[in-house]
Order: sequence, then structure tokens, then C-alpha cells
Amino acid sequence: MAFGPASELGVGLFEDTAPLEYVPGRSEEEVETIIRAVYKQILGNAYVMESERATIPESQFKTGNLSVREFVRAVAKSDAYMSRFFVTSPRYRFIELNFKHLLGRAPNGYDEMKAHSAILDNGGYEAEIDSYLDSDEYQEAYGEFFVPYYRGYKSRPGQTMVEFTHMFAMLRGASSSDFKGSLAGKTPVLNKNIIQGTPIAIVPPSGGAAGDGWSFQEPTLGARTRQGVGAGENGKVYRVEVTGYRSRGAVNKFSKFRRSNKVYLVPYDKLSDEYKRIHKQGGKIASITPV
Repeated sequence: MAFGPASELGVGLFEDTAPLEYVPGRSEEEVETIIRAVYKQILGNAYVMESERATIPESQFKTGNLSVREFVRAVAKSDAYMSRFFVTSPRYRFIELNFKHLLGRAPNGYDEMKAHSAILDNGGYEAEIDSYLDSDEYQEAYGEFFVPYYRGYKSRPGQTMVEFTHMFAMLRGASSSDFKGSLAGKTPVLNKNIIQGTPIAIVPPSGGAAGDGWSFQEPTLGARTRQGVGAGENGKVYRVEVTGYRSRGAVNKFSKFRRSNKVYLVPYDKLSDEYKRIHKQGGKIASITPV
């Protein structure tokens, strides 16, 4: 089952879909399903034309001469990936998409972005791709035979509030396409927020209410220096909606209401502490929006 109001935040399909693993002896149909899943994940959920398919690596994978990881590597180094996300995108947009496509998460800070920028400078395009696929993190998360999947949207112990909200900014629902870019075009989605380590408002990917939906953009008055009373010197105040708290007197019973059952107003510099406290108490964060 999806966590909290996952369907409203656009990640219900990801939460309810089991990871795909290649096991020797699978049927041709199951192998084709894995191949399609690799294209979907690595090429950003965009339509893949026949001429863009990595036909030779596909054949090698079908005959057992390539693992899923090596097939992923071939797709990530293909002309299709390079033309979609490297040639036509700014450097930091390319890097943040590599994190999303290959590790299933957003970069956890500007230091990671700078480190991969240095890899591009010193080793080039292929070295940048290899740095994700040859990492301990990739092996621990997916190994040789699992298709990479999005995992950064799941709040977990040790994860920062910043990384959690940044993943939602990059993952705008199961039907979104990275090839078409974001509302800002093909500029980096995280942009100054990754440099400053600033959380981003979490909003549903679609909807008709003001301030909701894929078209939500923070207004000019949302700048950290213009929050007025209560913002504090370190930034704005955020409204944190929480669901999933256990009802008093009940055993393993969670709220059945779709809307949150707690709301907190939290200064920017207290967000991480509040995030940890909520999860320690068993709550699930439904939304985070600036006041």
C-alpha cells in the first residue's frame, strides 16, 4: 500500500509497484518487460523510438551476456541518453538527472553536485555515468539484476529534510517526462536550492486549487528575505502537514482520513529536527509548504 497520501503526491504508482529483478529462466515476455522498464527509468519516462533502442546491448542481455546493471550502463551511455540529457541540458541539470535516473534519488547536497562536475571535467561523459553504476550505493540498492527505481521520495532515518523535498520537486508523478523538462524548461530543477541547502515546497502534481498542482510555482514573496514576522534570520516558516499518527487507545490503527491530522508551523532552521521528531513518533509527512 502507498504511504500516507502518496497518490495525491504523485508517487502512489511507484510505491505500489514491486521492483523488477532479472532471474535466469524468465520467459521472453518477462525479459521484454525488464527491458522496457530499464528504458523507462533511464530515459526519464519518455517515449523511445525504435531507432533509439540499444539493439546490440538488448540482444546481449537477452542471451545472458549482460546483467541488468550492464544493460543500464549501455542505455545511459547511448546516443539517446546523451542527446536528451547531456547535449541539450546545462551541466547541473544533467547531473541531477543522473542521480534521479541511476540512483533513484536527488543529490543530497551541493558537494555531491560539485564532485560529479569534477568527474565530468576530468574524466568526461562516460566516467560520469560509470561513477554512479560502479558506486557502493548502486550495488547496495540494486545489485546486478534489479532495475533501478525511484526511492528518494521515501522518508527514512538519516535522510535530510532537504533531500526529501528535493526529490519531490524532481519527481512530478508517474506520467511526467524528464525529456520534456520542467516548468522552468531544461534548467536545473534544484538550482539555487541545492546550493543553499533550502527545502522546496511539496505539492501534488495536479489539481485545481490555487497553490496546488504541477503548475505550482513559489511566488516572489516566498523569497527567504521577505517572510516577515516569525521567519527568523535563517529563513522562512514552513507549514508541515502530517498524517498517520496512531489514534489514542487504538492498536496499530492509523487515521483513515485522507487529509492530515496534524499541522505544524516550523521555522526553516528547525525543519530537520521536526522532520526527525515526526518520523520517530510514527507520523507521515503529507506536505511541506512555505507560509
